[in-house]
Amino acid sequence: MDEAILRFGREKRNGRRVVFTNGCFDVLHPGHIRTLEQARNLGDVLIVGINSDASVGNLKPGRPLIPQNERGEILAALACVDAVVIFEESTPREIVTALLPDVLVKGGDWADNKIIGREEVEAAGGRVVSIPVVPGYSTTEILRKIREGAPSAAPEPATPAPPSPTKS
Repeated sequence: MDEAILRFGREKRNGRRVVFTNGCFDVLHPGHIRTLEQARNLGDVLIVGINSDASVGNLKPGRPLIPQNERGEILAALACVDAVVIFEESTPREIVTALLPDVLVKGGDWADNKIIGREEVEAAGGRVVSIPVVPGYSTTEILRKIREGAPSAAPEPATPAPPSPTKS
């Protein structure tokens, strides 16, 4: 977090618009990617806060499936993400308050009055944007399908049986 503040704090921005969003990002799917790309299009720099393993475990029992450093590495590899910050708390309030992004982004499944950091960002002259959830994508749903052994969308073609040996 200290490095992100040093690089992207208000006094270091040089006119660049900093966007911040956060989440667990336990199983990255197209809904996450589309949301992150839309968030990045709202500014010049996208910083993504991810819940630590302990924080995810408190919010979602039995998770995360992917450790925090690996989740961070995956997100940092995306072209639309400029920095990843891992936070231990159950909410990103501390990061949002320290960073004071120009734009705070959350998915549309969060009620406006429940977006953590809204007050701080708006008080500093920033704005809060709610990006609609991409229908059909959910980590919870993906995990349910895995647990239930749901068939994939396109089943593998059947391989023909080998020819029977012939007698001579």
